[in-house]
Amino acid sequence: MNRPDQLALHPQNIGQYPIRPREAVQAFRRLVADKEDTVQVFRFIRALAGNSLAKGYLRLLTDPEGGREAYRGEELADCFQDPAWLDQFANGTVGARYREFIAMRNLSAYGLADESRKLGEADIDAAHPIAWFARRGRDVHDSWHVLTGYGTDALGEASLLAFTYAQTQNRGLGLLALAAALELQRSSRGVPYWKSVLEGWRHGSAAKWLMPLNYAALFSEPLESARERLAIKRPTIYESIPFAQRNGYNAQTPEHFDSFDGWPSEA
Repeated sequence: MNRPDQLALHPQNIGQYPIRPREAVQAFRRLVADKEDTVQVFRFIRALAGNSLAKGYLRLLTDPEGGREAYRGEELADCFQDPAWLDQFANGTVGARYREFIAMRNLSAYGLADESRKLGEADIDAAHPIAWFARRGRDVHDSWHVLTGYGTDALGEASLLAFTYAQTQNRGLGLLALAAALELQRSSRGVPYWKSVLEGWRHGSAAKWLMPLNYAALFSEPLESARERLAIKRPTIYESIPFAQRNGYNAQTPEHFDSFDGWPSEA
């Protein structure tokens, strides 16, 4: 992977993106047609991001832990991609659950990064603090699946987008969560898709802010302890929806029946 400090990229106006609603609509239509076309997610979010990244980075600097992370400038994708780094975490920790989560689904931090680069935007790998903050938001996505308990089915992704919108105030994420909820709800009015997405937003609003965290320290914590410390609530509405309906009522059965969320079973 090319590290940002090795790239001679100096794009202008990083973090100040014009709102492009037509591009957002086109990206969403393509995503509906092909739910595996991940680059359309990045295109949609970028088209509606505005100044949310710049505001998020400035907020990060006001947080003591976030300020230290910004000073260190660590690229989380490099950590999350490194098997030796991941192997250090004991069973039951956030890091161990993340390690199992990505192995089960054949995911990788670099894979998500490579999808974002398909946008062809020079600032994605720029040596700039706001570009670094944007990469951080991208790279923590799968770890937030583990923390929240949302799976990688369509409903899990939509609910996590709503959670992430509450955490980041990136309007692109919020509108994508809304659009996905409406698209899912069209498949069956009797399934509470919309309520699951709304629950994701509420849980993201109630939780502590996850962007400033030292992820090496977080990954060393037992998963349940981390959830309690960060005030992350169990996604009960999402869990109430059968696995076979989480990609839409008429969709194929999800590949992974186990949402792999690590929440203790209820008696």
